[in-house]
Amino acid sequence: MHDLTLTTAVMLCVAAALAGWVDAVVGGGGLLQVPALLIAFPHLAPAYALGTNKAVGVVGTSAAAMTYVRKAPVDVRLAVRLGGVAALAAVGGAFFAAGVNSEVLRPVIMVLLVAVAAFVVLRPQFGRKPGGAPATRRRIVTAIVVVGAGIGFYDGLLGPGTGTFLVIGLVALLSMDMVTASATAKVVNVGTNLGALAMFTAQGTVLWALAPFMALFNLAGASVGARMALKRGSGFVRAVMLVVVVALVGKLALDQWGK
Repeated sequence: MHDLTLTTAVMLCVAAALAGWVDAVVGGGGLLQVPALLIAFPHLAPAYALGTNKAVGVVGTSAAAMTYVRKAPVDVRLAVRLGGVAALAAVGGAFFAAGVNSEVLRPVIMVLLVAVAAFVVLRPQFGRKPGGAPATRRRIVTAIVVVGAGIGFYDGLLGPGTGTFLVIGLVALLSMDMVTASATAKVVNVGTNLGALAMFTAQGTVLWALAPFMALFNLAGASVGARMALKRGSGFVRAVMLVVVVALVGKLALDQWGK
């Protein structure tokens, strides 16, 4: 922290604001925030960037979740159940994060993201409006296992694309439109962030002297992003999702083969 210059501080705050906006619309803000922290502190262990990212992101995600819950048709009871399971799963994921071989996992994640992008492109009506019958008990249980436990564990373990996977999972399993899925995903993401943050805090890998300042900018970006998504609808969320997926694939490919 002692080598933090004014230019670097401004860069981090701008990155936090943009990350908050992206996270509020469709998830994936860590794509901006984690690299910014790694660039700002090149000699710092990556775990500090991950921990600080969670401390910052949980503020903006919580604000976006509250905005969505007030104005979007969110099943709060279901969202909280998913978020609670996701929080516990994220604690487990963060616990095992140090032992993960990211070079093995990155190609798998890239394949999944490319598949998501292809699916969204080839199914232009996907997520534009609710479809099918109301969610059955079996589908809700499946969503709790896949979206809550599965993606929650993944967020604590690695993280890139969590918000995108949450939205896709909710649309596919519970027939939500993109805006409702994004709103529900924010509540779930609050849970994953809190779970992972608890573990990172216990491990002492959060820059608490910096996180509150970045969190203010993340909060501002998230507030704007949530309002834009609610105003512009599912088509806008879908377009942002595709941009974020392409950027995530590019970032993961650069990490894997750009050395």
